[in-house]
Amino acid sequence: MMELTAFDKALLNLLQGSLPIGKLPFAKMAEELGTDEERVISRLRLLKDEGCLRRIGTFFDSNRLGYGGTLVALRVAEGKVASVAEAVNRYPGVTHNYEREGKFNLWFTLLTPNLETEKEILSEVEALPGVERLLNLKTTKKYKINVQFQLS
Repeated sequence: MMELTAFDKALLNLLQGSLPIGKLPFAKMAEELGTDEERVISRLRLLKDEGCLRRIGTFFDSNRLGYGGTLVALRVAEGKVASVAEAVNRYPGVTHNYEREGKFNLWFTLLTPNLETEKEILSEVEALPGVERLLNLKTTKKYKINVQFQLS
């Protein structure tokens, strides 16, 4: 794992809370960080390549956009977790996917525009080689927390 520089930490702190909206968001960030756009973009690429950064994007109110969410717990056979996780990640509605300890060792969240699409995806996931059991834990109430990691 790479060692984060002071610049990387400042960049990640800024990115978590105030990604500018506009034609040149990284140029605006560069201005705030006292550097140029090329440096910001190259460091972000490196941080992504090194696994320090997964994605850059916005959060939408999925309910207001007509999407429903569910949390899915999978029990996956030993040696199959990586291949199942890779297959699950191919679905555009998967927003998080994490390996966990315990009987249910792979958990992911899924957003879909309707119940039919959700059922179709979960049926496909359940049929993946190595999937032994699937629990569909439907969202009944949404709690949104804002997690920001202050890097110093």
